[in-house]
Parts: sequence; C-alpha cells; structure tokens
Amino acid sequence: MIIFHRFLIVTAILFCAGFSAWTLAGWRDGGGGRGTLALGVAFAAAAIALVVYLRNLKRFLRSS
Repeated sequence: MIIFHRFLIVTAILFCAGFSAWTLAGWRDGGGGRGTLALGVAFAAAAIALVVYLRNLKRFLRSS
C-alpha cells in the first residue's frame, strides 16, 4: 500500500505543479486578475507541501 500511496502523492505533485504553471502563465499573459494569481500561488504551495510530505513519509508513518 505504501508504494501506491507514494504514486498518488507524486501524481498530486505533478497535477498541482502543472496547474500552478498553467494558471500563472495565464495570469502573466493578462488573462486573469488577483483570483487567478492566488490560485496559482496556492497550487504551487500545495505542490511544495506535498514534496515535503513525500520526503518525510517514513517519519509520518512511524508517528501514527
């Protein structure tokens, strides 16, 4: 189950990073306002948080 959990986390990281890049590119090109910028930043933060979680997964699993 741990391998599948890691796979899902990696998939979520790729989605968050890709969506963030797409949203921020749209904002940069003038296609959105502050909401678009906030969405891009939020998904970038989510991708970073998931990377930190993946790197520390063994420690998180030991504590539960």
